[in-house]
Amino acid sequence: MIVSPHLIEFGNLKGAIYDFPEIGDILPKHNHDDASAHITIVAKGKVKITAGDWVYDAEAGKVIDLPAFQEHEFVALEPGSRIVNIVK
Repeated sequence: MIVSPHLIEFGNLKGAIYDFPEIGDILPKHNHDDASAHITIVAKGKVKITAGDWVYDAEAGKVIDLPAFQEHEFVALEPGSRIVNIVK
């Protein structure tokens, strides 16, 4: 299943929460411009991140800072995984 965001705002912070109910749920390849570049926090579970020519398995508590225009995708490795994106 392709996951959809829940948009969030906390004061001046903006971002999105993505929940991955099942193993294999995916946030498909995409990228961000300078205005929407963000850091990603793995809040629950474990996800596989593919970006450019590298692949990384990230568990809860990991923070990922992808540069603007870097194509990337996330795939759930555990059911109930969650990532939180905060716009820089």
